[in-house]
Amino acid sequence: MSENPEPEISYETARAELRDIVQALESGGQPLEESLSLWQRGEELAGICQRWLDGARARLDAAIAASDDHG
Repeated sequence: MSENPEPEISYETARAELRDIVQALESGGQPLEESLSLWQRGEELAGICQRWLDGARARLDAAIAASDDHG
């Protein structure tokens, strides 16, 4: 297994699902076990989003460095 596997879903999909989970948790009304499951999935999605953002930042930094080397 590689150290940094690609996220299994797109950033946009993960972000949208995370937004839905946050809304569900804020509205309340679900049993504790369901709330815990939602929270766990939200943590997974937050991690996926963070990996996408970290990858984007690394690519941006590399592009800036390459541009500085040639400029």
